[in-house]
Amino acid sequence: MRIGLLGGTFNPIHRGHLHIAEQTGARLGLDQILFIPTGDPPHKSGKTLAPAHHRLEMVKLAIRDFPTFRVSDIEASSSETCYTIDTLRALKKQLDGEFLFLVGLDAFLDLPTWKAGHELITATHFVVISRPGVRFAQIKSLAMLPPIPENELAALDTGQRDHLDVATSPASTLTLLALPPCHISASAIRDRLQQGMPVGDWLPAGIESYIIQHRLYGVRKGE
Repeated sequence: MRIGLLGGTFNPIHRGHLHIAEQTGARLGLDQILFIPTGDPPHKSGKTLAPAHHRLEMVKLAIRDFPTFRVSDIEASSSETCYTIDTLRALKKQLDGEFLFLVGLDAFLDLPTWKAGHELITATHFVVISRPGVRFAQIKSLAMLPPIPENELAALDTGQRDHLDVATSPASTLTLLALPPCHISASAIRDRLQQGMPVGDWLPAGIESYIIQHRLYGVRKGE
């Protein structure tokens, strides 16, 4: 079984997340997409981050009509900081299958700052997904990667090709995947909610009602 792992704060989950999961699953022939909401930071400093249990419940609500989508609470239920390398190791003990770690291009460019980044790139099949305002050509700055021809990265950025597979070790592959852009952002959704503006078109069914019911993101009942 080929399982795509999609982590994030999902603060809140929105149609863009589902779009990425559907498109990636179809393009790569994935059998399942496992959503992994992050937990609460040990020292809560971000006022805009909804509690983990609410973000987890919203993901459950959003994916209920997608038979190949699943959710894991492996990070949301943890009281400690979770690192990708540790989450992957734990999931490999829990589930059988081939894991593909889905990550946005903007986040992937920060790979050198991740815990055990070098180990991850040589032991994990990364699927790096295009993001608005970020170019695949920027991957050239990551010294931990094998050489990638600039013309092939440029072809991804210009739409001349839609994916590129790069061997990062005998046991792992890096897939660069260009998807149609989706300009929905969680931060814009939170801003609109705080201003009392409608966001229903950006959210999966039931999510706006859940946010209002639980007064998340500064929303007051009745708005």
